[in-house]
Amino acid sequence: MKRVSTIVPLLLAASAASMFAQGAAPKTDAFSYDGGKLSITFLGHASLVLDWNGTLVFVDPVTQYGPFSGLPKADLVLITHEHGDHFDPKAVAAVSKDGTRIVTNKSVADKLKKGEILANGQTWEGLKMKIEAVPAYNTTKGREGFHPKGRDNGFVLTLGKKRVYIAGDTEDIPEMAALKNIDIAFLPVNQPYTMTPAQAVKAALAFKPTILYPYHLGNTDMNALKEAFKGVKRIEVRYRDLQ
Repeated sequence: MKRVSTIVPLLLAASAASMFAQGAAPKTDAFSYDGGKLSITFLGHASLVLDWNGTLVFVDPVTQYGPFSGLPKADLVLITHEHGDHFDPKAVAAVSKDGTRIVTNKSVADKLKKGEILANGQTWEGLKMKIEAVPAYNTTKGREGFHPKGRDNGFVLTLGKKRVYIAGDTEDIPEMAALKNIDIAFLPVNQPYTMTPAQAVKAALAFKPTILYPYHLGNTDMNALKEAFKGVKRIEVRYRDLQ
């Protein structure tokens, strides 16, 4: 298993470098901790690959941020909701192999005609990890229809002694205050669909992750985003190319 967890991130990096030769290759951050090795590759927008001790988790894979043909296949695919910048059946097929598990909400499973359904508040366990589905929705008046309450998911992954929160498309909802012991968090920042920089700061302060990645950035003014987080203490904010 140790050999796999060392080789797979290298394969991901090498494959990504060749596939993205005409542009910037996606970045990978690695974390080593008691009982685990975790790497996170940032493909773009909301598409991520997590490699935890050799188990590959693709989050919201979308063809635009591939192609995926040169990458190792997924053990697990997580899909937060049905919008095309998160749910792409072609990409799901490209990253899947025999035995790939797909965990998502009901609307995506209905469209895909397969997958294990996880609703807000439910928990999935398998592949030596635990996944909690948490709410993700809009609260700003006039925008509730983008992501209505109760339909879409954020996910909290417990990977050994690390807890990773992938928020999906959401604003700074009150349920975030209930999140505990989050080591790594991904928060979306692009109104009118998700959060403003100020809302992202409020959200982060609600549950205080150790490391925060703003993602799903759209046309967000990066200078304004960095300025908003300037005074935030005890949260390490990392910026990656996730437009």
